[in-house]
Amino acid sequence: MSEKRFTPFVPAHVTMSEFTGRALFLGLVMSVVLGAANAYLGLKAGMTIAATYPAAVISMAVLRLMRGSLLEENFARTVGSIGESVAAGAIFTLPAFVILGIWQFNTVKDYVLASALMIVGGILGIMFVTMLRRVMVEDPELPFPESVAAAEIHKAGQRGAEAAVQLFKAMGVGALIKFLGDFGIFRASNEFFLKVGEAGKSLVRLGFQKDAYAVQGLGGVSTISAPAVSPAYMGVGYIIGPTLAALNFAGGLLAWGLFVPLLVFFLGPSMMDGFAASLGVEPGSQHAWALLADRLWKFIVRPIAVGGMLVGAGYTLYRMRANLKAGLARSVSDLKKSAAATDSTERTDKDLSFKVVLFGVAVVFVLMVILYSYFAGKIGGAIAAAAVMLVTGFFFAAVSGNLVGMIGSSNNPISGLTLATLIVAALTMVIVGVSGMQGVAAVLC
Repeated sequence: MSEKRFTPFVPAHVTMSEFTGRALFLGLVMSVVLGAANAYLGLKAGMTIAATYPAAVISMAVLRLMRGSLLEENFARTVGSIGESVAAGAIFTLPAFVILGIWQFNTVKDYVLASALMIVGGILGIMFVTMLRRVMVEDPELPFPESVAAAEIHKAGQRGAEAAVQLFKAMGVGALIKFLGDFGIFRASNEFFLKVGEAGKSLVRLGFQKDAYAVQGLGGVSTISAPAVSPAYMGVGYIIGPTLAALNFAGGLLAWGLFVPLLVFFLGPSMMDGFAASLGVEPGSQHAWALLADRLWKFIVRPIAVGGMLVGAGYTLYRMRANLKAGLARSVSDLKKSAAATDSTERTDKDLSFKVVLFGVAVVFVLMVILYSYFAGKIGGAIAAAAVMLVTGFFFAAVSGNLVGMIGSSNNPISGLTLATLIVAALTMVIVGVSGMQGVAAVLC
Protein backbone atom coordinates (compact mmCIF):
# COMPACT_ATOMS: atom_id res chain seq x y z
CA MET A 1 0.00 0.00 0.00
CA SER A 2 1.46 3.34 -1.01
CA GLU A 3 1.78 6.02 1.65
CA LYS A 4 -0.55 9.00 1.48
CA ARG A 5 1.22 11.98 -0.04
CA PHE A 6 1.43 14.97 2.28
CA THR A 7 -0.20 18.14 0.98
CA PRO A 8 1.11 21.36 2.58
CA PHE A 9 -1.38 23.93 3.85
CA VAL A 10 0.32 26.49 1.61
CA PRO A 11 0.77 24.71 -1.77
CA ALA A 12 4.30 24.57 -3.14
CA HIS A 13 3.39 26.59 -6.24
CA VAL A 14 1.96 29.50 -4.22
CA THR A 15 4.25 32.52 -3.92
CA MET A 16 3.92 34.76 -0.86
CA SER A 17 6.22 36.85 1.31
CA GLU A 18 8.26 34.85 3.82
CA PHE A 19 11.78 36.07 4.54
CA THR A 20 11.03 39.72 5.35
CA GLY A 21 12.73 42.28 7.55
CA ARG A 22 9.80 42.67 9.94
CA ALA A 23 9.47 38.91 10.41
CA LEU A 24 13.22 38.61 11.05
CA PHE A 25 13.22 41.50 13.53
CA LEU A 26 10.23 40.07 15.42
CA GLY A 27 11.85 36.64 15.47
CA LEU A 28 15.13 38.01 16.84
CA VAL A 29 13.34 39.91 19.60
CA MET A 30 11.40 36.78 20.58
CA SER A 31 14.60 34.73 20.40
CA VAL A 32 16.33 37.00 22.93
CA VAL A 33 13.36 37.23 25.31
CA LEU A 34 12.30 33.57 25.17
CA GLY A 35 15.93 32.41 25.25
CA ALA A 36 16.60 34.44 28.41
CA ALA A 37 13.40 33.15 30.02
CA ASN A 38 14.35 29.56 29.23
CA ALA A 39 17.88 30.06 30.50
CA TYR A 40 16.49 31.27 33.84
CA LEU A 41 13.99 28.40 33.96
CA GLY A 42 16.67 25.87 33.11
CA LEU A 43 19.08 27.12 35.77
CA LYS A 44 16.34 27.19 38.40
CA ALA A 45 14.38 24.03 37.56
CA GLY A 46 16.89 22.02 35.52
CA MET A 47 14.75 21.82 32.39
CA THR A 48 13.53 24.03 29.57
CA ILE A 49 10.26 24.20 27.68
CA ALA A 50 9.64 24.71 23.99
CA ALA A 51 9.53 28.33 22.90
CA THR A 52 7.57 27.27 19.81
CA TYR A 53 4.12 27.86 21.30
CA PRO A 54 4.56 31.39 22.67
CA ALA A 55 6.54 32.32 19.55
CA ALA A 56 3.72 31.02 17.34
CA VAL A 57 1.04 32.94 19.25
CA ILE A 58 3.07 36.18 19.38
CA SER A 59 4.08 36.03 15.71
CA MET A 60 0.48 35.35 14.69
CA ALA A 61 -0.88 38.20 16.82
CA VAL A 62 1.72 40.79 15.75
CA LEU A 63 1.98 39.97 12.05
CA ARG A 64 -1.78 39.67 11.63
CA LEU A 65 -1.98 43.33 12.67
CA MET A 66 0.52 44.11 9.90
CA ARG A 67 -1.34 41.95 7.37
CA GLY A 68 1.57 39.53 7.29
CA SER A 69 1.43 36.22 5.47
CA LEU A 70 1.26 32.75 7.00
CA LEU A 71 4.81 32.01 5.87
CA GLU A 72 6.03 35.20 7.56
CA GLU A 73 4.42 34.03 10.80
CA ASN A 74 6.07 30.64 10.45
CA PHE A 75 9.46 32.22 9.70
CA ALA A 76 9.23 34.56 12.71
CA ARG A 77 8.17 31.68 14.94
CA THR A 78 11.12 29.57 13.76
CA VAL A 79 13.63 32.36 14.44
CA GLY A 80 12.02 33.05 17.81
CA SER A 81 12.41 29.42 18.84
CA ILE A 82 16.17 29.30 18.25
CA GLY A 83 17.09 31.17 21.44
CA GLU A 84 15.61 28.43 23.58
CA SER A 85 17.74 25.77 21.88
CA VAL A 86 20.98 27.72 22.36
CA ALA A 87 20.05 28.55 25.96
CA ALA A 88 19.39 24.88 26.68
CA GLY A 89 22.90 24.03 25.53
CA ALA A 90 24.45 26.91 27.46
CA ILE A 91 22.89 26.24 30.86
CA PHE A 92 24.26 22.69 31.00
CA THR A 93 27.85 23.66 30.14
CA LEU A 94 28.76 27.27 30.97
CA PRO A 95 27.95 27.06 34.72
CA ALA A 96 30.47 24.22 34.97
CA PHE A 97 33.26 26.65 34.01
CA VAL A 98 32.27 28.85 36.96
CA ILE A 99 31.87 25.95 39.39
CA LEU A 100 35.35 24.66 38.51
CA GLY A 101 36.86 28.13 38.80
CA ILE A 102 37.97 28.27 35.16
CA TRP A 103 35.91 31.37 34.42
CA GLN A 104 34.45 34.00 36.71
CA PHE A 105 32.69 36.02 33.98
CA ASN A 106 34.12 39.24 35.39
CA THR A 107 36.07 40.11 32.23
CA VAL A 108 35.10 40.73 28.62
CA LYS A 109 37.38 37.86 27.59
CA ASP A 110 35.26 35.29 29.44
CA TYR A 111 32.08 36.53 27.79
CA VAL A 112 33.71 36.51 24.35
CA LEU A 113 34.91 32.92 24.81
CA ALA A 114 31.51 31.79 26.07
CA SER A 115 29.79 33.50 23.15
CA ALA A 116 32.26 31.90 20.74
CA LEU A 117 31.44 28.44 22.10
CA MET A 118 27.71 29.02 21.65
CA ILE A 119 28.12 30.49 18.15
CA VAL A 120 30.35 27.66 16.93
CA GLY A 121 28.04 25.02 18.38
CA GLY A 122 24.94 26.73 17.01
CA ILE A 123 26.33 27.04 13.48
CA LEU A 124 27.48 23.41 13.50
CA GLY A 125 24.02 22.33 14.61
CA ILE A 126 22.41 24.30 11.77
CA MET A 127 24.72 22.66 9.23
CA PHE A 128 23.94 19.17 10.52
CA VAL A 129 20.20 19.83 10.68
CA THR A 130 20.33 20.97 7.06
CA MET A 131 21.75 17.58 6.12
CA LEU A 132 19.21 15.68 8.22
CA ARG A 133 16.09 17.79 7.69
CA ARG A 134 14.71 15.95 4.68
CA VAL A 135 15.44 12.54 6.20
CA MET A 136 13.61 13.44 9.42
CA VAL A 137 10.65 15.23 7.85
CA GLU A 138 9.96 12.41 5.39
CA ASP A 139 10.09 9.72 8.10
CA PRO A 140 6.44 8.59 8.53
CA GLU A 141 7.12 7.31 12.06
CA LEU A 142 7.94 10.78 13.46
CA PRO A 143 4.81 12.76 14.38
CA PHE A 144 6.64 16.02 15.35
CA PRO A 145 4.04 16.86 18.04
CA GLU A 146 5.17 20.39 18.84
CA SER A 147 5.49 21.34 15.19
CA VAL A 148 1.98 20.02 14.54
CA ALA A 149 0.64 22.07 17.45
CA ALA A 150 2.44 25.22 16.27
CA ALA A 151 1.12 24.69 12.74
CA GLU A 152 -2.42 24.44 14.08
CA ILE A 153 -1.96 27.79 15.84
CA HIS A 154 -0.96 29.46 12.58
CA LYS A 155 -3.71 27.74 10.59
CA ALA A 156 -6.31 28.76 13.16
CA GLY A 157 -5.40 32.39 12.55
CA GLN A 158 -5.81 31.92 8.81
CA ARG A 159 -9.16 30.17 9.02
CA GLY A 160 -10.78 33.16 10.64
CA ALA A 161 -12.29 34.26 13.92
CA GLU A 162 -14.13 31.02 14.72
CA ALA A 163 -11.00 28.84 14.57
CA ALA A 164 -9.03 31.42 16.55
CA VAL A 165 -11.75 31.51 19.20
CA GLN A 166 -11.56 27.73 19.56
CA LEU A 167 -7.79 27.95 19.90
CA PHE A 168 -7.92 30.58 22.63
CA LYS A 169 -10.71 28.66 24.41
CA ALA A 170 -8.43 25.64 24.55
CA MET A 171 -5.58 27.83 25.81
CA GLY A 172 -7.90 29.24 28.46
CA VAL A 173 -8.92 25.79 29.68
CA GLY A 174 -5.27 24.77 29.86
CA ALA A 175 -4.35 27.94 31.74
CA LEU A 176 -7.22 27.37 34.19
CA ILE A 177 -6.11 23.80 34.93
CA LYS A 178 -2.53 25.00 35.42
CA PHE A 179 -3.67 27.86 37.68
CA LEU A 180 -5.85 25.63 39.86
CA GLY A 181 -3.07 23.07 40.21
CA ASP A 182 -0.33 25.61 41.01
CA PHE A 183 -2.45 27.34 43.67
CA GLY A 184 -3.42 24.10 45.38
CA ILE A 185 -7.12 24.03 44.46
CA PHE A 186 -6.50 20.40 43.55
CA ARG A 187 -3.39 18.24 43.58
CA ALA A 188 -1.73 18.42 40.18
CA SER A 189 0.53 15.58 41.32
CA ASN A 190 1.01 13.48 44.41
CA GLU A 191 4.12 11.89 45.86
CA PHE A 192 3.89 8.64 47.79
CA PHE A 193 6.37 7.00 50.10
CA LEU A 194 6.75 3.36 49.16
CA LYS A 195 8.14 0.88 51.68
CA VAL A 196 10.52 -1.56 50.03
CA GLY A 197 10.61 -4.22 52.72
CA GLU A 198 11.37 -3.30 56.34
CA ALA A 199 14.17 -0.76 56.49
CA GLY A 200 17.32 -2.53 57.66
CA LYS A 201 15.45 -5.72 58.62
CA SER A 202 14.64 -7.46 55.34
CA LEU A 203 16.78 -10.28 54.01
CA VAL A 204 17.30 -12.26 50.82
CA ARG A 205 18.18 -15.97 50.99
CA LEU A 206 20.60 -17.18 48.34
CA GLY A 207 19.00 -20.59 48.06
CA PHE A 208 15.81 -22.53 48.78
CA GLN A 209 17.04 -24.33 51.91
CA LYS A 210 16.33 -22.93 55.37
CA ASP A 211 20.03 -22.84 56.17
CA ALA A 212 20.96 -21.09 52.90
CA TYR A 213 23.05 -17.98 53.28
CA ALA A 214 20.90 -14.88 53.79
CA VAL A 215 21.87 -11.33 52.92
CA GLN A 216 20.54 -9.34 55.86
CA GLY A 217 20.06 -5.69 56.71
CA LEU A 218 18.17 -4.82 53.54
CA GLY A 219 15.05 -2.75 52.85
CA GLY A 220 14.21 0.92 52.79
CA VAL A 221 11.78 3.59 51.67
CA SER A 222 11.43 4.87 48.12
CA THR A 223 9.25 7.56 46.59
CA ILE A 224 6.92 7.45 43.63
CA SER A 225 4.90 10.25 42.06
CA ALA A 226 1.52 10.05 40.41
CA PRO A 227 1.46 11.37 36.81
CA ALA A 228 1.14 15.16 36.91
CA VAL A 229 -2.04 16.78 35.61
CA SER A 230 -0.44 19.00 32.98
CA PRO A 231 -2.30 20.49 30.00
CA ALA A 232 0.98 20.59 28.07
CA TYR A 233 1.68 16.90 28.63
CA MET A 234 -1.91 15.94 27.83
CA GLY A 235 -1.70 17.91 24.60
CA VAL A 236 1.59 16.31 23.61
CA GLY A 237 0.21 12.88 24.47
CA TYR A 238 -2.85 13.51 22.31
CA ILE A 239 -0.66 14.49 19.36
CA ILE A 240 1.92 11.69 19.57
CA GLY A 241 -0.70 9.01 20.16
CA PRO A 242 -1.00 6.13 22.64
CA THR A 243 1.99 4.12 21.40
CA LEU A 244 4.66 6.77 21.92
CA ALA A 245 2.90 8.06 25.03
CA ALA A 246 3.02 4.53 26.46
CA LEU A 247 6.76 4.35 25.75
CA ASN A 248 7.33 7.57 27.69
CA PHE A 249 5.22 6.32 30.58
CA ALA A 250 7.01 2.95 30.55
CA GLY A 251 10.39 4.68 30.89
CA GLY A 252 9.31 6.55 34.01
CA LEU A 253 7.68 3.43 35.44
CA LEU A 254 10.80 1.35 34.82
CA ALA A 255 12.99 3.95 36.56
CA TRP A 256 10.83 4.72 39.60
CA GLY A 257 8.86 1.49 39.80
CA LEU A 258 11.76 -0.95 39.45
CA PHE A 259 15.32 0.40 39.39
CA VAL A 260 15.09 2.97 42.20
CA PRO A 261 13.19 0.62 44.61
CA LEU A 262 15.70 -2.17 43.91
CA LEU A 263 18.65 0.13 44.62
CA VAL A 264 16.98 1.42 47.78
CA PHE A 265 16.25 -2.13 48.93
CA PHE A 266 19.80 -3.44 48.46
CA LEU A 267 21.93 -0.32 49.06
CA GLY A 268 19.75 1.93 51.21
CA PRO A 269 20.48 0.57 54.72
CA SER A 270 24.26 0.52 54.21
CA MET A 271 24.27 4.03 52.73
CA MET A 272 21.74 5.81 54.93
CA ASP A 273 23.87 6.87 57.91
CA GLY A 274 26.76 8.25 55.89
CA PHE A 275 24.47 9.82 53.30
CA ALA A 276 22.31 11.55 55.91
CA ALA A 277 25.38 12.82 57.77
CA SER A 278 26.81 14.30 54.57
CA LEU A 279 23.62 16.34 54.07
CA GLY A 280 22.95 17.13 57.71
CA VAL A 281 19.54 15.42 57.83
CA GLU A 282 18.15 12.92 60.31
CA PRO A 283 19.08 9.34 59.34
CA GLY A 284 16.09 7.14 58.56
CA SER A 285 13.64 10.03 58.21
CA GLN A 286 11.27 10.20 55.27
CA HIS A 287 13.11 13.28 54.06
CA ALA A 288 16.42 11.41 54.11
CA TRP A 289 14.95 8.45 52.22
CA ALA A 290 13.40 10.79 49.63
CA LEU A 291 16.75 12.52 49.09
CA LEU A 292 18.52 9.17 48.79
CA ALA A 293 15.99 7.92 46.23
CA ASP A 294 16.43 11.11 44.22
CA ARG A 295 20.25 10.83 44.25
CA LEU A 296 20.11 7.14 43.26
CA TRP A 297 17.89 8.07 40.34
CA LYS A 298 20.03 11.01 39.30
CA PHE A 299 23.47 9.40 39.49
CA ILE A 300 22.79 5.69 38.84
CA VAL A 301 19.46 5.19 37.09
CA ARG A 302 19.68 8.18 34.77
CA PRO A 303 23.12 7.20 33.38
CA ILE A 304 21.62 3.76 32.68
CA ALA A 305 18.88 5.55 30.74
CA VAL A 306 21.51 7.54 28.85
CA GLY A 307 23.21 4.29 27.86
CA GLY A 308 19.89 2.88 26.69
CA MET A 309 19.24 6.08 24.79
CA LEU A 310 22.59 5.79 23.01
CA VAL A 311 21.86 2.20 22.03
CA GLY A 312 18.46 3.29 20.78
CA ALA A 313 20.09 6.13 18.89
CA GLY A 314 22.47 3.73 17.21
CA TYR A 315 19.53 1.58 16.16
CA THR A 316 17.69 4.68 14.95
CA LEU A 317 20.60 5.67 12.74
CA TYR A 318 20.80 2.11 11.45
CA ARG A 319 17.08 2.14 10.68
CA MET A 320 17.41 5.46 8.90
CA ARG A 321 20.52 4.44 6.97
CA ALA A 322 18.72 4.16 3.61
CA ASN A 323 16.94 7.50 4.00
CA LEU A 324 20.10 9.13 5.34
CA LYS A 325 22.16 7.82 2.44
CA ALA A 326 19.50 8.93 -0.04
CA GLY A 327 19.29 12.38 1.54
CA LEU A 328 23.06 12.92 1.45
CA ALA A 329 23.23 11.55 -2.10
CA ARG A 330 20.52 13.97 -3.12
CA SER A 331 22.43 16.84 -1.56
CA VAL A 332 25.59 15.85 -3.42
CA SER A 333 23.67 15.53 -6.68
CA ASP A 334 22.34 19.07 -6.19
CA LEU A 335 25.90 20.32 -6.65
CA LYS A 336 25.79 19.13 -10.26
CA LYS A 337 22.52 20.85 -11.11
CA SER A 338 22.50 24.00 -13.15
CA ALA A 339 21.10 27.28 -11.90
CA ALA A 340 18.05 26.82 -14.12
CA ALA A 341 17.29 23.45 -12.63
CA THR A 342 17.62 24.89 -9.14
CA ASP A 343 15.20 27.68 -9.96
CA SER A 344 12.65 25.12 -11.11
CA THR A 345 12.76 23.31 -7.77
CA GLU A 346 9.56 23.62 -5.77
CA ARG A 347 9.64 25.96 -2.80
CA THR A 348 9.09 23.15 -0.29
CA ASP A 349 12.00 21.12 -1.72
CA LYS A 350 14.63 23.85 -1.59
CA ASP A 351 17.47 23.37 0.88
CA LEU A 352 20.52 25.37 1.77
CA SER A 353 23.17 24.73 -0.88
CA PHE A 354 25.28 21.70 -0.03
CA LYS A 355 28.36 23.73 -0.95
CA VAL A 356 27.44 26.23 1.75
CA VAL A 357 26.87 23.39 4.23
CA LEU A 358 30.26 21.80 3.54
CA PHE A 359 31.98 25.19 3.70
CA GLY A 360 30.21 25.94 6.99
CA VAL A 361 31.29 22.60 8.48
CA ALA A 362 34.89 23.23 7.37
CA VAL A 363 34.91 26.72 8.91
CA VAL A 364 33.42 25.41 12.15
CA PHE A 365 36.03 22.62 12.24
CA VAL A 366 38.83 25.20 12.03
CA LEU A 367 37.21 27.26 14.79
CA MET A 368 36.84 24.11 16.92
CA VAL A 369 40.55 23.37 16.49
CA ILE A 370 41.38 26.93 17.58
CA LEU A 371 39.15 26.67 20.66
CA TYR A 372 40.45 23.22 21.63
CA SER A 373 44.07 24.32 21.18
CA TYR A 374 43.39 27.38 23.36
CA PHE A 375 42.03 25.23 26.20
CA ALA A 376 44.16 22.09 25.75
CA GLY A 377 47.43 23.73 24.68
CA LYS A 378 48.21 20.99 22.12
CA ILE A 379 47.52 21.50 18.43
CA GLY A 380 47.69 17.77 17.63
CA GLY A 381 45.27 16.91 20.40
CA ALA A 382 43.05 19.80 19.35
CA ILE A 383 42.79 18.49 15.77
CA ALA A 384 42.03 14.95 16.95
CA ALA A 385 39.45 16.17 19.46
CA ALA A 386 37.77 18.44 16.91
CA ALA A 387 37.53 15.56 14.41
CA VAL A 388 36.05 13.19 16.98
CA MET A 389 33.57 15.76 18.23
CA LEU A 390 32.56 16.63 14.66
CA VAL A 391 31.53 13.02 14.07
CA THR A 392 29.97 12.79 17.52
CA GLY A 393 28.09 16.03 16.91
CA PHE A 394 26.53 14.64 13.74
CA PHE A 395 25.54 11.49 15.60
CA PHE A 396 23.89 13.42 18.44
CA ALA A 397 22.23 15.83 16.02
CA ALA A 398 20.54 12.83 14.43
CA VAL A 399 19.61 11.46 17.85
CA SER A 400 18.21 14.77 19.07
CA GLY A 401 16.33 15.33 15.82
CA ASN A 402 14.75 11.92 16.07
CA LEU A 403 13.73 12.52 19.70
CA VAL A 404 12.27 15.94 18.87
CA GLY A 405 10.30 14.35 16.05
CA MET A 406 9.04 11.66 18.38
CA ILE A 407 8.29 13.41 21.69
CA GLY A 408 8.96 17.13 21.12
CA SER A 409 11.76 19.43 22.24
CA SER A 410 10.27 20.04 25.73
CA ASN A 411 10.71 16.33 26.50
CA ASN A 412 14.03 16.01 24.69
CA PRO A 413 16.61 14.83 27.29
CA ILE A 414 19.19 17.50 26.50
CA SER A 415 20.95 16.94 29.82
CA GLY A 416 21.36 13.26 28.95
CA LEU A 417 22.77 14.07 25.53
CA THR A 418 25.11 16.59 27.15
CA LEU A 419 26.29 13.95 29.63
CA ALA A 420 26.95 11.47 26.83
CA THR A 421 28.85 14.11 24.86
CA LEU A 422 30.98 14.94 27.92
CA ILE A 423 31.85 11.25 28.32
CA VAL A 424 33.01 11.02 24.69
CA ALA A 425 34.95 14.27 25.01
CA ALA A 426 36.61 13.12 28.24
CA LEU A 427 37.71 9.84 26.68
CA THR A 428 39.09 11.75 23.70
CA MET A 429 41.12 14.07 25.94
CA VAL A 430 42.55 11.09 27.84
CA ILE A 431 43.54 9.36 24.60
CA VAL A 432 45.31 12.43 23.19
CA GLY A 433 47.10 12.99 26.50
CA VAL A 434 45.45 16.17 27.73
CA SER A 435 44.83 16.10 31.50
CA GLY A 436 44.45 18.38 34.49
CA MET A 437 42.45 21.59 34.41
CA GLN A 438 43.32 22.05 30.73
CA GLY A 439 41.68 18.73 29.94
CA VAL A 440 38.61 19.59 32.00
CA ALA A 441 38.21 22.91 30.19
CA ALA A 442 38.65 21.24 26.81
CA VAL A 443 36.02 18.64 27.68
CA LEU A 444 33.52 21.32 28.67
CA CYS A 445 34.05 23.37 25.51
